[in-house]
Amino acid sequence: MLRAQNALRELPGRLRVAFATRALPTLMPILRGFGRVAADLVFPPACLNCRQATDVAGSLCAACWAKVRFIERPFCERLGTPFAADLGAEGLLSPEAVANPPVYARARAVAGFEDGPVRQLLHKLKYSDRMELAKPLGAWMARAGAELLVDADLLVPIPLHPRRLIERRFNQANALAQAVSAASGVSADPFVLIRVKPTASQVGLSRPQRALNLQGAFRVPDEMAGQVEGRAIVLVDDVMTTGATLNAAARALLRAKAKRVDVLVFALVA
Repeated sequence: MLRAQNALRELPGRLRVAFATRALPTLMPILRGFGRVAADLVFPPACLNCRQATDVAGSLCAACWAKVRFIERPFCERLGTPFAADLGAEGLLSPEAVANPPVYARARAVAGFEDGPVRQLLHKLKYSDRMELAKPLGAWMARAGAELLVDADLLVPIPLHPRRLIERRFNQANALAQAVSAASGVSADPFVLIRVKPTASQVGLSRPQRALNLQGAFRVPDEMAGQVEGRAIVLVDDVMTTGATLNAAARALLRAKAKRVDVLVFALVA
């Protein structure tokens, strides 16, 4: 009789364990599916750019998707800029990469920076506090930069000068780096590199003027040197124009004895 009573008392606990170990893992995908359906009923999926209805949340509608010039091979292995035609060989360098080789090893981007959805999405993230855009844009970056991320030890966003950070309230490069980190599993650290020089706007400057403007702009703090030395680092930013900013940042990391520095951006001005 006593054994029967003890067995009855233990039954609820055993049922809970059985549910947690067997039934719950099976039910979780179903529950998540119901959650997505409920969320879609309350907040119907909409295009990230134009807000037209879409089938999947966090995506573009067909019209906006068609306007994006995604960068795919063949492209320059150093700069990531697309070639106009398939030259039938791998590992090719563009004339620009040969004439003006960058400080960093390789650059990759999701798309060309042109008028339309790409420019609009980045401007919304950067100037309109659309922070929710960082996650899907970062996921696209993780796919575009998969070959860089597979060997990477650390993601480092291009930092803003403290004065600019106060004005902007957030750093869009860091928001993207955190999203890339979540999608790839590579850790991100926004404190490894700091901006010590409040540089003037780069708009309208020539390549030499941009390089001069950014000379000495970045530094690895002494206490962060151990995070850099001997490590493969991927610099993260929203847009690459001439590459002057990324070159200056890569130079600072290489001076701190980084093993290699690659670059991952969302958009590339080709």
